[in-house]
Amino acid sequence: VQLQAYGGGLVQAGGSLRLSCSASGRTFSTYAMGWFRQAPGKEREFAAAITWSGSNTYYADSLKGRFTISKENGRSTVYLQMNSLKPEDTAVYYCAAKTVYSGGYYYTGVAEYNYWGQGTLVTVSS
Repeated sequence: VQLQAYGGGLVQAGGSLRLSCSASGRTFSTYAMGWFRQAPGKEREFAAAITWSGSNTYYADSLKGRFTISKENGRSTVYLQMNSLKPEDTAVYYCAAKTVYSGGYYYTGVAEYNYWGQGTLVTVSS
C-alpha cells in the first residue's frame, strides 16, 4: 500500500489543523492505522492509533483531549484532527499502516507498522 500524508502547515498556538492520509493499493479496511511524529533532533514517537474498523482509538497521553484520529474506509483515508495546538507539537507527522487479518486491535510501536507515508510538517508558532 502507498500512503500519502498531507495537511500540514504553519499555525499559531491554540489553532487547529487536520491532517489526512490517503492510501492506495490493498483494501483499506484491512489496515490498522497510526499517526506518529518526529520533532527535530528527537526520535519518532507515537501519537494516535485506530483499529481497522475504526471503532477503537488510542492516544499518547499528552495528546488526549486535543487530537482525534478517525478512519474513513470508503475513501481509504485516515485523519488526525489537531486542536489547541502547542509549540511543542511542532514535528513532521507520519501516517502508518499495519496489515491486519482480524479486528479490534490498535498498535503503538514504530516497528509494528508495515507501511509509512512520507510525512507532513506541522509548525506551531508561539
